[in-house]
Amino acid sequence: MLQLAPQLLCGLAEKALAEVIAMDPAAAARLQRLAGRQLAFQLTEFDWRLVLTATTNSLLLNLHQEAVDCAIRADLTSLKQLRDPNQLTHLIKSDAVQIDGDIQVAQQFSSFFQQLQPDWQAKAALYLGDGLTHKLNRVLQQLSALISAKQQALQQMSLELAQDELQLTPHRLEIEQFSAEVSQLHARLERLQHQLKPWQE
Repeated sequence: MLQLAPQLLCGLAEKALAEVIAMDPAAAARLQRLAGRQLAFQLTEFDWRLVLTATTNSLLLNLHQEAVDCAIRADLTSLKQLRDPNQLTHLIKSDAVQIDGDIQVAQQFSSFFQQLQPDWQAKAALYLGDGLTHKLNRVLQQLSALISAKQQALQQMSLELAQDELQLTPHRLEIEQFSAEVSQLHARLERLQHQLKPWQE
């Protein structure tokens, strides 16, 4: 029974993903450009190797060890950081992420999901009505803005804690001051070398 659980989860996730894709009218054209490509994910916390296979009209989810176009192995934290393309080189160099195969395939899948814009309001309106759906959307937007503000405040507080209290990282002004002092020292050294030049000849 436990061996069937991952396959069951894949089936449920595949069905949910199909519904989300169906809610984005522009997704079908982008999906056709992905058709035939396979991307595998393996989290170090689990033994499962999840494989995404793109067809002309859907994304299939399977668990297997067969060859794919691109395979990514990482822990859950590093996988979240992969959403930022600027982090990719650092993650690979630190061995936090291992990528085998064509990295462009991973980028194409990532681009597909980032561009996915399901019109969930139209779907919800069928069950809740336009008025209630509009109110729900407004509440979700406010909640999203609140969470975003809290995240920014937490990041700022963490940065200030690291700089001011724990003194783990220098403040921007300290870096600028240090840079100015280095420039002044370099200028003084050049003047001294210029003054000593007649004595060296």
